[in-house]
Amino acid sequence: MAKIELALISVTDKNGIVPFAKAIQGFGVDILSTGGTAKTIREGGVPVTDISDYTGFPEMMDGRVKTLHPKVHGGLLGLRDNPAHREMMEKYGIRPIDLVVVNLYQFEKTVAKEGVTLEEAIENIDIGGPAMLRSSAKNFRDVTVIVDPADYAIVLQEMEENHGETTLETRFRLAAKVFRLTHAYDGAITRYLETMQP
Repeated sequence: MAKIELALISVTDKNGIVPFAKAIQGFGVDILSTGGTAKTIREGGVPVTDISDYTGFPEMMDGRVKTLHPKVHGGLLGLRDNPAHREMMEKYGIRPIDLVVVNLYQFEKTVAKEGVTLEEAIENIDIGGPAMLRSSAKNFRDVTVIVDPADYAIVLQEMEENHGETTLETRFRLAAKVFRLTHAYDGAITRYLETMQP
């Protein structure tokens, strides 16, 4: 199993995120977060470290670049049982990220609005979110990844039952859910762009 010590939370759908953050904090989990999510969690009374403070780089380019950084993806993709990976992580100050909670920008909802422009649609194509989700899901042996608030309770129950850890079976199921989501998300973008002209 994989004990959760560091979580990264960046969500569009903030329903239930403060109680979830409080609950994982109760297991001694440190929390990294971005922009509005960090603000929401902090206002809910839960300590959180801004991702920019962790990486040493500000969120930039109107929020287009937040989490695309080796300290994030190294923490997600690094194999905990690989000595060379561990050595590299220690050398560059990369902490293993054990839990990722990410919802994507709501592209389909955006393009369904009357009169939405191509530029508005483009700005609602999530880049960092799918990248984090895919990194986490690829490394499901070590990382628990949540894309759906409906899975908060399952993860918390397993952490309660297993001293802060989740089971491989659950991590594998959640990883599959990630790839279903990113597949559908890219499909929605493709279908939209095929109807447009630049």
